[in-house]
Amino acid sequence: MNIKQVIVCGLLALPATVGSARAEIVLPGASLSVSCANGGNYVLQSGPVAAPGEIVTARLYLTPHRAVPMRLIPMGDGYRYAGRGIWLDGIRDQALLYRSKYLPTPCVIARN
Repeated sequence: MNIKQVIVCGLLALPATVGSARAEIVLPGASLSVSCANGGNYVLQSGPVAAPGEIVTARLYLTPHRAVPMRLIPMGDGYRYAGRGIWLDGIRDQALLYRSKYLPTPCVIARN
């Protein structure tokens, strides 16, 4: 089998595997709202994705014109988005926003 045949077989099999996936599709540029107990409402906007449903990179907008680049760090049961000096730990829609090391703020994550 040569490389052209492998590529064609892979492309033909791709729609079958994508159609059977049960994960939600999150498109690049999709945004999630982060509503915190301190009254802050932030936006977590996804970057380019490698696979549907995976947000690996994102930007957390602290103000409308100031974003912090974030990177996904998979945890045991939850997730962590970490950026320079700030991180967001969560499980499903409940999260803790750390803007300083020992002062977490409870937050709720929702889809926009």
